[in-house]
Amino acid sequence: MVTDNNSAYPIWHPYTQMQTDGTPVKMVRGEGAHLFDEQGEQYIDAVASWWTNIHGHSHPAIATAIAAQAKQLEQVIFAGFTHPAAIELAEQLLRRIPFHHKVFYSDNGSTAVEAAIKMALQFWWNLGQEKRKIIAFRDAYHGDTFGAMSVSARGVFTAPYSPLLFDVVFIDTPVKGSEAAALMQLKSVLSEETKNEIAAFIFEPLVLGSAGMLMYEPEVLNEMIAIGKAHQVLTIADEVMTGFGRTGKFLATDYCAHKPDIICLSKGITGGFMPFAATTCTQAIYDAFLSNDRAKMLFHGHSYTGNPLGCAAGIAGLRLFEEENTLGNVARIEKQHAVFAEQLSGHRNIKEVRQRGTILAIELKPKGEGGYLSSVRNTAYHFFMDRKIILRPLGNVLYVLPPYCITTHDLELVHTAIRDFVESV
Repeated sequence: MVTDNNSAYPIWHPYTQMQTDGTPVKMVRGEGAHLFDEQGEQYIDAVASWWTNIHGHSHPAIATAIAAQAKQLEQVIFAGFTHPAAIELAEQLLRRIPFHHKVFYSDNGSTAVEAAIKMALQFWWNLGQEKRKIIAFRDAYHGDTFGAMSVSARGVFTAPYSPLLFDVVFIDTPVKGSEAAALMQLKSVLSEETKNEIAAFIFEPLVLGSAGMLMYEPEVLNEMIAIGKAHQVLTIADEVMTGFGRTGKFLATDYCAHKPDIICLSKGITGGFMPFAATTCTQAIYDAFLSNDRAKMLFHGHSYTGNPLGCAAGIAGLRLFEEENTLGNVARIEKQHAVFAEQLSGHRNIKEVRQRGTILAIELKPKGEGGYLSSVRNTAYHFFMDRKIILRPLGNVLYVLPPYCITTHDLELVHTAIRDFVESV
């Protein structure tokens, strides 16, 4: 059944062509790595509900923490006020990011990036330096608000708004074979002629999600961060997708010796329960905003900044990393993916298989139009839905990015379905 423009259905869904994509499946319950529709059919959530649900749906520990917090304090203005859950969550995050000292809360990945961009630009403004340019990867995706779109790839996601986006210096993504060129471009941008104009370098560490799960190595990222620091450029790691164990370590930048000045976190921060985000930074960045001049405070905020329910969910989710050996499950998934990736390697219908931690991506050889709008996407999506597996291909790229609680058996079912689809195209 296709939803037409005159349908009584009242919702406009994201990244959905409402004319042709069909009636949304109504989910009524979740448990572990499974979702259940209104007919009671069970689905494997192989994409962790847009990469957010890391501990499993309706996890009782997180649900209980939110319920308890709701009975005590559900919301308080965060300008001039604070609360215990906000303080505890910040302390827990900073224990895992010991090179950072402050946490700024917001409510989603895009707003975490917006806060980071504004921190970086105002940092230099507060110091009396007119550094206003930002470096980003040519294939990047950092969100759908205007600042986040500006530092993202110019393409199908941003085309309608392109004239309104601010100028960014783009360099190649250092994927295999492009490392030397990307490093040379970064060094060139930071040459004597331009170095005093560059405020920050923003990147998705190791995996560029919406670009098709493009991957690159920690060694080149480590060198890029070092180059940025050597030229007094702030480095911003967008760990919205890669944070909270997704790449095999708690943060993707944990693979690097050199650390970013600012980190953006969201998605897994509440285990998929609540809209919430955090932007963390060094003491030096925070100190640049301390002044008797109120014009130097950070001019950024949201109505639900530091929401107590989101903080409670975040605290409970972080506790589960120890209580349920979460990173042990990450390692198990990583190993199972690696075996499957080896089995698929060299298949006639596959261009490339990529893996980092719990993220597995299979790029099919394009037939007709490639990229995000590839017709393969719809064929694949319905193929897997018919098998009660939720995958949301990025054009001709199939990817698996499951909750960490997924069983070995369920992951094998997902891998088997992918193998069947690859054989069929």
